[in-house]
Amino acid sequence: MGLFNFGKKKEVENCCCGGAGDPLVSIKVLGAGCKSCHEMYENTKEAVKNAGLSVEVEYITDMEKVMTYGVMSMPALVVNEKVVSMGKVLKATDVEKLLVQTLHMV
Repeated sequence: MGLFNFGKKKEVENCCCGGAGDPLVSIKVLGAGCKSCHEMYENTKEAVKNAGLSVEVEYITDMEKVMTYGVMSMPALVVNEKVVSMGKVLKATDVEKLLVQTLHMV
């Protein structure tokens, strides 16, 4: 009778934030290597450090890879494979706010 729900409660408890590891898997800055894109990369690294996260920020300048994200203007910020900003250089505090929002959506 209760066999159909056996083990279900445990799965639900571990599905969010209770699992192992950081919910932020990847952070990428997409750019052409210009001054603005490099500034975005540095601001993103600073935001990750300020937030106390242990995620490496990847800087992608390969245009073929950039195009796979459908980005039309750079720099762009990709968090967990989702484009969260494009076409402007964000300050470190703004990047940090985006990362916090992403953590709360996971």
